[in-house]
Amino acid sequence: MTTLFKTAALAALLCGTALSASAQQLTMGLAAEQSSIDPQFSRTGNNQNTSNMIFEELVKFDRNLQISPGLATEWTNLDPLTWQVKLREGVTFQDGSPFTADDVIFSLERAPNVPNSPAPYSDMVSNIDKLEKVDDLTLKITTKIPDPALIEDIGRVFIISKAASDGKATEDFNAGTAAIGTGPYKFVSWTPGEDLKLQAYDGYWGDKPEFKDVDIKFISNDAARVAALLSGAVDLIDSVPPADTTQISSGGDFTILSEPSGRVVYLALSMRGDTAPGVTDLQGKPLTVNPFKDERVRKAVSLMLDRQLIVDRLLGGAGVPAAQIVPEVLGGYAADLQPQTPDPAEAKKLLAEAGYPDGFGITVVSSNNRFPGDAELAQAIGQMLTRGGLKVNAVQVFPYNVYSKDATAGAYGAFVFSLGSSTPTAAPMLGSLIRTYDKEAGTGAFNRMRFSSPEFDAALSKAQSEFDLDKRNELLAEATRIAFAKTPIVPLYWQKIDWAMKQGLTLEAGLSEYTLPQNVRTAK
Repeated sequence: MTTLFKTAALAALLCGTALSASAQQLTMGLAAEQSSIDPQFSRTGNNQNTSNMIFEELVKFDRNLQISPGLATEWTNLDPLTWQVKLREGVTFQDGSPFTADDVIFSLERAPNVPNSPAPYSDMVSNIDKLEKVDDLTLKITTKIPDPALIEDIGRVFIISKAASDGKATEDFNAGTAAIGTGPYKFVSWTPGEDLKLQAYDGYWGDKPEFKDVDIKFISNDAARVAALLSGAVDLIDSVPPADTTQISSGGDFTILSEPSGRVVYLALSMRGDTAPGVTDLQGKPLTVNPFKDERVRKAVSLMLDRQLIVDRLLGGAGVPAAQIVPEVLGGYAADLQPQTPDPAEAKKLLAEAGYPDGFGITVVSSNNRFPGDAELAQAIGQMLTRGGLKVNAVQVFPYNVYSKDATAGAYGAFVFSLGSSTPTAAPMLGSLIRTYDKEAGTGAFNRMRFSSPEFDAALSKAQSEFDLDKRNELLAEATRIAFAKTPIVPLYWQKIDWAMKQGLTLEAGLSEYTLPQNVRTAK
């Protein structure tokens, strides 16, 4: 069966079963499926997207990641180490039980201890020393060190029902028995690899969603997802390939929404062992020394990559070349850190200084369905590294749910990953991605490379303890400069995200990239 025929057949199959957009029903086609319904299992974007439909957080983040009250209505810093948090009255879980401080304490205590989490929430709660219930709608939080951004951190932990979840495992969420949130949609069913069905929660405290029934189809193949939209099988899709936007919008039946995102796509180089998986000598024999532990090698790899060419040729302009973690609209951005101009000659000089005048062998690994063009990006990186003087033994791509788990376990030496901004400043991203990994302390949860710099860690801690926002952002920018002088990761670009939907539908989106049914409306 040809690829074209497969795509058409899938679209026809979906068309036969899909719901059409009406005042009651909405069908969406999403590229990446969540790995679990448990909202605390993984902080990856695909999981958080689904969790935001069913569960809620203490604060809400707007399209530019600025915060406003959510399940918490007030937060007061009583002294440098003590916070009082007031909770919203009248909120109920989807089983009708009241939302109280007990649920918040239970959620914050459970968050860092979810078994087998590939991307834990431990960073978000690592500074909590004590949680105390004052009354049903008030709690007191004591931190280990002063933490001006505490509410931004704990505000990203999804709140679950203690009564429905106590003693339950992630599998109970996946089955629906523990999937009880306060959000606008209730869990109905999940068929892995196929779809997720939701129903609007009539008792929701906030703005009521427009669509009563939502069916989310998981269609990882770009061509199949576009075909499903064009055939009428789905009403809206995410992760539109840049090359398809003109075709989709040309007929007048569909609308394209393009938004900048806070997601940085980067190449990670593993420093976690004396050897690096997939790194060999020129004859294919594993190297006994890990070259990525030498910052000259990491810088050389960075100098081999042409970020502007990737954005222009591979993404059709749907990206912004990056040299750090957050874009300039967020606090902690260092304006003087700009993408390097490719310099293969300097890269080869650095390799020679590090003891690899003839290069070495490398395998580049990536997901193939996490974001538009991720598999093609890995191929392009492989070609650029080859021209830069390395021997690329292979380029391997895997489905994201498999890939992310293995990347977290340290299975890859050179791998493509991404991380999306979810707060007003760079602090949480720096802490989770660059800070020294310490499982017990709950730091560096996303530091799959195992980069470590005591100088950076100290600079980040200083920034995070500063209560004056302007000063804190200046200190975050300085911490960023310290880290990226050592090339902890190789930033590539910040994504621009495209959605496509039927005429008459609108979607509210932003830097978080979420595709949420509660944010879809029909034109009035």
